[in-house]
Amino acid sequence: MTSVSGEQGRPPCVRSPFQGRSCSITGVGSYVPARVLRNADLERMVDTTDQWITTRTGIKERRLAAENEFTSDLATEAARRALQHAGVPPEAVDLIIVCTITPDMPFPATACLVQARLGATRAAAFDLEAACSGFLYGLEVGQQFVISRTYDTVLVIGAEKLSSIIDWKDRNTCVLFGDGAGAVVLQHRPHSHGLLTTVMGADGTRADALCMPGGGSRCPASTVSVAARLHYLRMDGRETFKNAVTAMHRAAEEALKRCGLRVEDLRCIIPHQANRRIIDAVAERLGARPDQVFVNVDRYGNTSAASVVIALDEAVKSGRIRKGDYVMLVAFGAGLTWAAAVLEW
Repeated sequence: MTSVSGEQGRPPCVRSPFQGRSCSITGVGSYVPARVLRNADLERMVDTTDQWITTRTGIKERRLAAENEFTSDLATEAARRALQHAGVPPEAVDLIIVCTITPDMPFPATACLVQARLGATRAAAFDLEAACSGFLYGLEVGQQFVISRTYDTVLVIGAEKLSSIIDWKDRNTCVLFGDGAGAVVLQHRPHSHGLLTTVMGADGTRADALCMPGGGSRCPASTVSVAARLHYLRMDGRETFKNAVTAMHRAAEEALKRCGLRVEDLRCIIPHQANRRIIDAVAERLGARPDQVFVNVDRYGNTSAASVVIALDEAVKSGRIRKGDYVMLVAFGAGLTWAAAVLEW
Protein backbone atom coordinates (compact mmCIF):
# COMPACT_ATOMS: atom_id res chain seq x y z
CA MET A 1 0.00 0.00 0.00
CA THR A 2 1.21 3.47 -0.81
CA SER A 3 1.57 6.27 1.72
CA VAL A 4 0.15 9.62 0.65
CA SER A 5 1.32 12.77 2.45
CA GLY A 6 -1.36 15.10 3.69
CA GLU A 7 -1.35 18.88 3.98
CA GLN A 8 1.05 20.53 6.42
CA GLY A 9 0.04 19.66 9.99
CA ARG A 10 -2.29 16.87 8.84
CA PRO A 11 -1.59 13.17 9.28
CA PRO A 12 -0.71 11.08 6.23
CA CYS A 13 -3.27 8.66 4.90
CA VAL A 14 -2.98 5.47 2.93
CA ARG A 15 -4.96 4.60 -0.14
CA SER A 16 -5.48 1.34 -1.93
CA PRO A 17 -3.06 0.38 -4.69
CA PHE A 18 -6.11 -0.04 -6.98
CA GLN A 19 -5.64 2.56 -9.69
CA GLY A 20 -9.28 3.36 -10.31
CA ARG A 21 -10.76 6.73 -9.46
CA SER A 22 -11.63 7.59 -5.87
CA CYS A 23 -15.17 7.69 -4.48
CA SER A 24 -16.48 10.40 -2.15
CA ILE A 25 -19.73 11.26 -0.42
CA THR A 26 -20.88 14.41 -2.21
CA GLY A 27 -24.26 14.73 -0.51
CA VAL A 28 -25.98 13.49 2.63
CA GLY A 29 -29.53 13.74 3.95
CA SER A 30 -31.85 12.18 6.50
CA TYR A 31 -35.48 12.02 7.48
CA VAL A 32 -37.25 10.94 10.67
CA PRO A 33 -41.03 10.73 11.17
CA ALA A 34 -42.87 13.43 13.07
CA ARG A 35 -44.29 11.23 15.84
CA VAL A 36 -42.15 11.12 18.99
CA LEU A 37 -42.48 8.20 21.42
CA ARG A 38 -40.94 9.14 24.76
CA ASN A 39 -40.01 6.87 27.63
CA ALA A 40 -42.94 8.26 29.60
CA ASP A 41 -45.25 6.98 26.85
CA LEU A 42 -43.71 3.52 27.08
CA GLU A 43 -44.32 3.49 30.84
CA ARG A 44 -48.03 3.41 30.00
CA MET A 45 -47.59 0.58 27.47
CA VAL A 46 -45.33 -1.97 29.19
CA ASP A 47 -43.82 -2.65 32.60
CA THR A 48 -40.87 -0.25 32.41
CA THR A 49 -39.71 3.15 33.61
CA ASP A 50 -37.86 6.09 32.15
CA GLN A 51 -35.04 5.48 34.62
CA TRP A 52 -34.71 1.81 33.63
CA ILE A 53 -34.56 2.64 29.91
CA THR A 54 -32.21 5.59 30.27
CA THR A 55 -29.80 3.80 32.62
CA ARG A 56 -29.48 0.72 30.41
CA THR A 57 -29.66 2.27 26.95
CA GLY A 58 -29.25 6.04 27.06
CA ILE A 59 -32.44 6.37 25.00
CA LYS A 60 -34.97 9.06 25.96
CA GLU A 61 -37.19 9.04 22.87
CA ARG A 62 -37.56 7.58 19.40
CA ARG A 63 -39.52 8.37 16.22
CA LEU A 64 -42.35 6.25 14.85
CA ALA A 65 -43.70 6.30 11.32
CA ALA A 66 -47.41 6.81 10.74
CA GLU A 67 -49.57 3.82 9.78
CA ASN A 68 -49.63 4.97 6.14
CA GLU A 69 -45.91 5.85 6.10
CA PHE A 70 -43.63 3.07 4.89
CA THR A 71 -39.92 2.36 4.52
CA SER A 72 -40.02 3.53 0.90
CA ASP A 73 -41.53 6.86 2.00
CA LEU A 74 -38.80 7.43 4.59
CA ALA A 75 -36.10 6.40 2.11
CA THR A 76 -37.44 8.64 -0.64
CA GLU A 77 -37.47 11.76 1.53
CA ALA A 78 -33.94 11.12 2.83
CA ALA A 79 -32.77 10.54 -0.75
CA ARG A 80 -34.33 13.80 -1.95
CA ARG A 81 -32.48 15.71 0.76
CA ALA A 82 -29.18 14.01 -0.06
CA LEU A 83 -29.58 14.76 -3.77
CA GLN A 84 -30.40 18.40 -2.98
CA HIS A 85 -27.31 18.64 -0.76
CA ALA A 86 -25.18 17.24 -3.59
CA GLY A 87 -26.83 19.41 -6.24
CA VAL A 88 -27.70 16.30 -8.26
CA PRO A 89 -31.04 15.89 -10.09
CA PRO A 90 -32.79 12.50 -9.72
CA GLU A 91 -32.44 11.77 -13.43
CA ALA A 92 -28.63 11.81 -13.04
CA VAL A 93 -28.65 8.88 -10.58
CA ASP A 94 -27.23 5.66 -12.07
CA LEU A 95 -27.89 3.25 -9.20
CA ILE A 96 -30.00 3.13 -6.04
CA ILE A 97 -29.14 0.77 -3.17
CA VAL A 98 -31.59 0.58 -0.27
CA CYS A 99 -30.21 -1.07 2.87
CA THR A 100 -33.04 -2.34 5.05
CA ILE A 101 -34.48 -5.24 7.05
CA THR A 102 -38.00 -3.79 6.86
CA PRO A 103 -38.75 -3.53 3.14
CA ASP A 104 -42.23 -2.48 2.06
CA MET A 105 -42.75 -6.08 0.88
CA PRO A 106 -40.60 -9.16 0.17
CA PHE A 107 -40.47 -8.15 -3.49
CA PRO A 108 -40.09 -6.07 -5.53
CA ALA A 109 -37.12 -4.31 -3.97
CA THR A 110 -37.91 -1.19 -1.98
CA ALA A 111 -35.20 0.49 -4.07
CA CYS A 112 -37.44 0.11 -7.13
CA LEU A 113 -40.27 1.88 -5.31
CA VAL A 114 -37.87 4.68 -4.35
CA GLN A 115 -36.66 4.94 -7.94
CA ALA A 116 -40.22 5.51 -9.14
CA ARG A 117 -40.99 8.03 -6.39
CA LEU A 118 -37.83 10.02 -7.14
CA GLY A 119 -38.24 9.93 -10.91
CA ALA A 120 -34.73 8.50 -11.21
CA THR A 121 -35.61 6.90 -14.54
CA ARG A 122 -32.02 6.00 -15.50
CA ALA A 123 -31.18 4.21 -12.28
CA ALA A 124 -30.76 0.51 -11.66
CA ALA A 125 -32.05 -0.46 -8.21
CA PHE A 126 -31.73 -3.20 -5.63
CA ASP A 127 -31.97 -3.83 -1.87
CA LEU A 128 -29.19 -5.00 0.44
CA GLU A 129 -29.71 -6.67 3.82
CA ALA A 130 -27.05 -6.69 6.53
CA ALA A 131 -29.22 -5.40 9.37
CA CYS A 132 -27.62 -2.58 11.39
CA SER A 133 -24.39 -2.95 9.39
CA GLY A 134 -26.36 -2.55 6.17
CA PHE A 135 -25.47 1.04 5.36
CA LEU A 136 -21.73 0.39 5.64
CA TYR A 137 -22.03 -2.73 3.50
CA GLY A 138 -24.00 -0.63 1.00
CA LEU A 139 -21.39 2.11 1.09
CA GLU A 140 -18.67 -0.35 0.10
CA VAL A 141 -20.79 -1.95 -2.61
CA GLY A 142 -21.78 1.43 -4.00
CA GLN A 143 -18.24 2.76 -4.14
CA GLN A 144 -17.13 -0.22 -6.22
CA PHE A 145 -19.42 0.92 -9.04
CA VAL A 146 -17.87 4.39 -8.91
CA ILE A 147 -14.18 3.48 -8.71
CA SER A 148 -14.59 0.91 -11.50
CA ARG A 149 -16.24 3.59 -13.67
CA THR A 150 -19.36 1.46 -14.10
CA TYR A 151 -21.48 4.32 -12.76
CA ASP A 152 -20.87 7.98 -11.97
CA THR A 153 -23.59 8.61 -9.38
CA VAL A 154 -24.78 6.08 -6.80
CA LEU A 155 -27.42 6.69 -4.15
CA VAL A 156 -27.03 4.57 -0.98
CA ILE A 157 -29.92 4.67 1.48
CA GLY A 158 -30.38 3.17 4.93
CA ALA A 159 -34.06 3.09 5.86
CA GLU A 160 -36.18 1.26 8.42
CA LYS A 161 -39.71 1.09 9.75
CA LEU A 162 -38.77 -1.06 12.72
CA SER A 163 -42.00 -0.25 14.51
CA SER A 164 -43.66 -2.67 12.07
CA ILE A 165 -41.72 -5.68 13.46
CA ILE A 166 -41.50 -4.73 17.14
CA ASP A 167 -43.35 -6.76 19.76
CA TRP A 168 -44.86 -3.99 21.86
CA LYS A 169 -45.46 -6.51 24.67
CA ASP A 170 -41.74 -7.27 25.01
CA ARG A 171 -40.29 -4.60 27.29
CA ASN A 172 -36.71 -5.70 26.59
CA THR A 173 -36.89 -4.87 22.88
CA CYS A 174 -39.71 -2.40 22.30
CA VAL A 175 -37.86 0.36 24.16
CA LEU A 176 -34.83 0.16 21.87
CA PHE A 177 -35.92 0.81 18.32
CA GLY A 178 -37.17 3.66 16.14
CA ASP A 179 -37.93 4.54 12.52
CA GLY A 180 -35.98 6.73 10.13
CA ALA A 181 -33.84 6.97 7.01
CA GLY A 182 -30.61 8.50 5.77
CA ALA A 183 -28.96 8.66 2.37
CA VAL A 184 -25.69 9.59 0.69
CA VAL A 185 -24.70 10.39 -2.88
CA LEU A 186 -21.48 8.72 -4.03
CA GLN A 187 -19.41 10.24 -6.83
CA HIS A 188 -15.81 10.77 -7.83
CA ARG A 189 -14.52 14.06 -6.42
CA PRO A 190 -11.23 15.17 -8.02
CA HIS A 191 -8.31 15.68 -5.62
CA SER A 192 -10.06 13.85 -2.77
CA HIS A 193 -9.28 10.40 -1.41
CA GLY A 194 -12.90 9.91 -0.31
CA LEU A 195 -13.60 6.46 1.11
CA LEU A 196 -10.24 5.08 2.21
CA THR A 197 -11.17 1.59 3.38
CA THR A 198 -13.99 -0.61 4.61
CA VAL A 199 -13.67 -3.61 6.90
CA MET A 200 -16.60 -6.03 6.89
CA GLY A 201 -17.25 -9.27 8.75
CA ALA A 202 -19.89 -11.77 9.75
CA ASP A 203 -20.46 -14.73 12.08
CA GLY A 204 -23.47 -16.79 11.05
CA THR A 205 -23.02 -19.20 13.94
CA ARG A 206 -24.59 -16.55 16.18
CA ALA A 207 -27.48 -15.73 13.86
CA ASP A 208 -30.09 -16.61 16.49
CA ALA A 209 -28.89 -13.84 18.82
CA LEU A 210 -30.87 -11.26 16.85
CA CYS A 211 -33.49 -12.32 14.34
CA MET A 212 -37.10 -12.36 13.19
CA PRO A 213 -38.02 -16.07 12.90
CA GLY A 214 -41.23 -15.76 10.88
CA GLY A 215 -42.07 -14.59 7.38
CA GLY A 216 -39.47 -16.37 5.26
CA SER A 217 -39.35 -19.75 3.50
CA ARG A 218 -38.38 -21.47 6.77
CA CYS A 219 -41.45 -20.21 8.59
CA PRO A 220 -44.10 -18.80 6.22
CA ALA A 221 -46.94 -16.79 7.70
CA SER A 222 -49.67 -18.96 9.20
CA THR A 223 -52.16 -18.78 12.04
CA VAL A 224 -49.66 -20.78 14.11
CA SER A 225 -46.69 -18.48 13.40
CA VAL A 226 -48.75 -15.36 14.08
CA ALA A 227 -50.10 -16.77 17.34
CA ALA A 228 -46.53 -17.62 18.40
CA ARG A 229 -45.48 -14.02 17.67
CA LEU A 230 -42.74 -15.23 15.31
CA HIS A 231 -43.10 -12.21 13.04
CA TYR A 232 -41.54 -9.88 15.57
CA LEU A 233 -37.91 -9.09 16.27
CA ARG A 234 -36.22 -11.25 18.92
CA MET A 235 -32.93 -10.49 20.65
CA ASP A 236 -30.58 -12.04 23.17
CA GLY A 237 -29.46 -8.75 24.70
CA ARG A 238 -26.46 -10.04 26.63
CA GLU A 239 -25.02 -11.99 23.68
CA THR A 240 -25.61 -9.07 21.31
CA PHE A 241 -23.93 -6.57 23.64
CA LYS A 242 -20.84 -8.72 24.13
CA ASN A 243 -20.33 -9.42 20.44
CA ALA A 244 -21.11 -5.85 19.39
CA VAL A 245 -18.38 -4.30 21.53
CA THR A 246 -15.74 -6.83 20.49
CA ALA A 247 -16.55 -6.82 16.77
CA MET A 248 -16.85 -3.03 16.43
CA HIS A 249 -13.58 -2.47 18.27
CA ARG A 250 -11.68 -4.97 16.15
CA ALA A 251 -13.15 -3.68 12.89
CA ALA A 252 -12.32 -0.09 13.82
CA GLU A 253 -8.73 -0.99 14.73
CA GLU A 254 -8.27 -2.90 11.48
CA ALA A 255 -9.66 -0.01 9.42
CA LEU A 256 -7.25 2.45 11.05
CA LYS A 257 -4.34 0.06 10.49
CA ARG A 258 -5.14 -0.23 6.80
CA CYS A 259 -5.13 3.56 6.44
CA GLY A 260 -2.03 4.20 8.52
CA LEU A 261 -4.05 6.45 10.82
CA ARG A 262 -4.35 6.71 14.60
CA VAL A 263 -7.50 7.30 16.61
CA GLU A 264 -6.34 10.82 17.42
CA ASP A 265 -6.20 11.60 13.68
CA LEU A 266 -9.97 11.20 13.41
CA ARG A 267 -12.12 14.29 13.58
CA CYS A 268 -15.30 12.31 14.21
CA ILE A 269 -16.23 8.72 15.07
CA ILE A 270 -19.82 7.75 14.29
CA PRO A 271 -20.78 4.41 15.83
CA HIS A 272 -24.02 2.56 15.29
CA GLN A 273 -26.53 4.15 17.66
CA ALA A 274 -27.84 1.02 19.37
CA ASN A 275 -27.09 1.56 23.03
CA ARG A 276 -25.12 4.23 24.87
CA ARG A 277 -23.26 1.61 26.90
CA ILE A 278 -22.07 -0.10 23.71
CA ILE A 279 -20.97 3.23 22.25
CA ASP A 280 -19.06 4.14 25.40
CA ALA A 281 -17.41 0.71 25.65
CA VAL A 282 -16.19 0.82 22.05
CA ALA A 283 -14.91 4.39 22.45
CA GLU A 284 -13.04 3.43 25.62
CA ARG A 285 -11.37 0.44 23.98
CA LEU A 286 -10.31 2.60 21.04
CA GLY A 287 -8.94 5.28 23.34
CA ALA A 288 -11.15 7.92 21.74
CA ARG A 289 -11.85 11.28 23.35
CA PRO A 290 -15.51 12.01 24.20
CA ASP A 291 -15.50 14.99 21.83
CA GLN A 292 -14.61 12.70 18.92
CA VAL A 293 -17.66 10.45 19.30
CA PHE A 294 -20.99 11.55 17.82
CA VAL A 295 -24.07 10.38 19.75
CA ASN A 296 -27.75 10.86 19.02
CA VAL A 297 -29.14 7.56 20.35
CA ASP A 298 -30.95 9.50 23.08
CA ARG A 299 -33.25 11.08 20.46
CA TYR A 300 -33.78 8.29 17.93
CA GLY A 301 -33.00 4.94 19.54
CA ASN A 302 -31.73 2.16 17.31
CA THR A 303 -32.80 2.75 13.69
CA SER A 304 -30.78 -0.21 12.35
CA ALA A 305 -29.46 0.46 8.81
CA ALA A 306 -30.47 4.11 9.08
CA SER A 307 -28.58 4.73 12.33
CA VAL A 308 -25.07 5.61 11.13
CA VAL A 309 -26.18 7.69 8.16
CA ILE A 310 -28.72 9.73 10.16
CA ALA A 311 -25.92 10.51 12.62
CA LEU A 312 -23.53 11.34 9.75
CA ASP A 313 -26.02 13.83 8.32
CA GLU A 314 -26.47 15.51 11.70
CA ALA A 315 -22.71 15.65 12.28
CA VAL A 316 -22.13 17.28 8.89
CA LYS A 317 -25.00 19.76 9.18
CA SER A 318 -23.97 20.76 12.72
CA GLY A 319 -20.37 21.50 11.68
CA ARG A 320 -18.81 18.56 13.51
CA ILE A 321 -17.34 17.39 10.19
CA ARG A 322 -15.64 19.66 7.67
CA LYS A 323 -13.90 19.18 4.34
CA GLY A 324 -10.64 17.28 4.71
CA ASP A 325 -11.53 15.69 8.08
CA TYR A 326 -10.97 12.00 8.66
CA VAL A 327 -14.17 10.25 9.77
CA MET A 328 -14.81 6.72 10.99
CA LEU A 329 -18.15 4.93 10.70
CA VAL A 330 -18.57 1.65 12.59
CA ALA A 331 -21.56 -0.65 13.03
CA PHE A 332 -22.76 -4.04 14.23
CA GLY A 333 -25.96 -5.92 13.53
CA ALA A 334 -27.90 -9.14 13.11
CA GLY A 335 -26.25 -11.88 11.16
CA LEU A 336 -24.11 -11.34 13.09
CA THR A 337 -22.52 -8.67 10.89
CA TRP A 338 -20.16 -5.78 11.49
CA ALA A 339 -18.29 -3.14 9.51
CA ALA A 340 -16.06 -0.09 9.86
CA ALA A 341 -15.18 2.52 7.26
CA VAL A 342 -12.71 5.40 7.22
CA LEU A 343 -13.16 8.30 4.84
CA GLU A 344 -11.76 11.72 4.09
CA TRP A 345 -14.62 14.19 3.99
